[in-house]
Amino acid sequence: MRVPGDKSISHRAALIAPLASSASVVHGLSDGADVRASVRAMRRLGAAVECEEGERGLTIRCAGGGLDLTSAPRLDCGNSGTTARLLAGILAGSGVAAVLDGDPSLRSRPMRRVIYPLQAMGARIEYDGEPERLPVRLRGRATGTLRTLRHRGRVASAQVKSAVLLAGVLARVRVEVSEPALSRDHTERMLAEMGVPLAFDPARTGAGEVSFDPSDWEGALRGLRMTVPGDPSSAAFLIGASLLCGRTVRVEAVGANPGRIGFLSVLEEMGARVDRDPASAEGGEPRETWTVHPPDGLRAFSIGGDLIPRVIDEIPLLAVLAARAWGRSEIRDAAELRVKESDRLAVLARTLEGLGVAVEEKSDGLTIQGRAGRLRGDVETRGDHRIAMAFGVLDAAGDADLRIDDRACADVSYPDFWGALEPFRRGSRRRPPSRAGRVIAVDGPAASGKSSTAASVARRLGFVHVNSGLLYRAITWWALDRGIAEDEPSIEAAVSGLDVGLVPAHGGFDVSVAGTRPGPDLESPEVTARVSAVSALPAVREVVLDRLRRAGRHHAIICDGRDIGTAVFPDADLKIFLVADAGERARRRLRQRAVSFTEGDIERETRRLEARDRRDRSRPLSPLRRAPDAIEIDTTSMPPDHVVDAILELAASAFR
Repeated sequence: MRVPGDKSISHRAALIAPLASSASVVHGLSDGADVRASVRAMRRLGAAVECEEGERGLTIRCAGGGLDLTSAPRLDCGNSGTTARLLAGILAGSGVAAVLDGDPSLRSRPMRRVIYPLQAMGARIEYDGEPERLPVRLRGRATGTLRTLRHRGRVASAQVKSAVLLAGVLARVRVEVSEPALSRDHTERMLAEMGVPLAFDPARTGAGEVSFDPSDWEGALRGLRMTVPGDPSSAAFLIGASLLCGRTVRVEAVGANPGRIGFLSVLEEMGARVDRDPASAEGGEPRETWTVHPPDGLRAFSIGGDLIPRVIDEIPLLAVLAARAWGRSEIRDAAELRVKESDRLAVLARTLEGLGVAVEEKSDGLTIQGRAGRLRGDVETRGDHRIAMAFGVLDAAGDADLRIDDRACADVSYPDFWGALEPFRRGSRRRPPSRAGRVIAVDGPAASGKSSTAASVARRLGFVHVNSGLLYRAITWWALDRGIAEDEPSIEAAVSGLDVGLVPAHGGFDVSVAGTRPGPDLESPEVTARVSAVSALPAVREVVLDRLRRAGRHHAIICDGRDIGTAVFPDADLKIFLVADAGERARRRLRQRAVSFTEGDIERETRRLEARDRRDRSRPLSPLRRAPDAIEIDTTSMPPDHVVDAILELAASAFR
């Protein structure tokens, strides 16, 4: 098997290559939502970055030239802590003003460990809301530079180390970083490959030290040209599945950075045999092909100390493997897991206990008593991709029946994870491999109940709900914000290069446009009044169709809109067309606004909806109409749960 490009290296390529003075080309970046957040942020900062999709991940091409020092954008880092923390160092070193923000999960995670050393260097950084949390505001620097810094971290953190190094390199001031254990050194390797004089030992184990002295350096970063090796953390989950189902697996061209592959020694402690075949290095990063042979039965393990930084991303997987190992496994010195995308120690302990596994939760780790027998229960991922993937492995290959609430969050690091897991699924429970591409299309006029119905059906089927209208509203919001909402030629000229897309969130998708998540502003009266005209523009529709079809390739989705079954997914597995009386639709729309209304309000809203219907049906491009093979359901007098039940019955027949 092959796995997506290494996420940590992909982040650094996306953030550092655009800073070079000459052109860069990097192939095979991870196509996950986190890495796309890094690409999006650099574009918002004025960097010349082109991004292309391919079979082996993303390719970025950077013209060189650095950042726009005059802009002061708000940068949406999504759920990516790496994006936020490395950007803090880049902005501090460059003297560029900006606001770093993220989704609610990222806003809950601490920033002080990164911000404090940057402030000690003289960077002007303020918390814009809650202390030590995002959003943070970095003030521009008109004159002067940063101060030298000797930073001694109390815990090993590649993100803190990288932020300090990037700030020092870009400001051209001396910095030294020492850590009690060796954290991953991708930043050091990449900067060295680009000509930066760093002093570090890539073969060192134990405590980590790195320093930068600009005395004899001309200050220009060389362009970066490399192919990103496969992500060892992604490989770990497939290897874990192979161990549980008793199959040998070979993973090709995977990154073998010593700071990233500590889990291999844990697997050997559990009884697996690991054959490692070296390949040529890329961008200073070693690569290998691994062949992993399962033992007759997994043995318990004990990990802690210096090993933890080298297995930190794989601990959720190791915890579910421990649940199937013979004996009592112990994880120590892993308090860092409490401030990841979720409190992973607490989530792992609670979920495993709910499945009947004996677990003791400690302040910095877990003890887990392995057990045999079938495991059944619910998995609440808290939007954490590592939690979803770990229990996905257990569900697929570990003799378990699990209901995982948010499979879409795996897109953060491994967009096709559920498809990659299929070969390891136990034969008696094998699911159709085509499930990831299944599509239910729901069309109909405004306020016919499409979005709420689709969301309910998605929850019942375990599909992902995609509201196409959010993308059109996001582009309309952006046009209003730019002052071009009435200038259709300007919208069409700019939209092809607009960074707009669907971001996994809360079991479905949120929408981001130009580096911002508009949220409730998408439902503003101004957006509502203009969205029909904007959505009719051919260039706008082309962009939206691309984003929707991309979601349909990777997920089982239910998508609602006005032309889903006719234009977006003409080959959808099931097509539904919802209708309702205009007066009833007007009442629903007014109830959504949670305000009292009169019969006069209903009449006015009815007229608005009828006018909207006429525009939608008469527009020359993809007008509102029922596809010939769509099933029409009149919801005027049907309770919402009856509509949902009717679609579920139709889906049962369509997917039989």
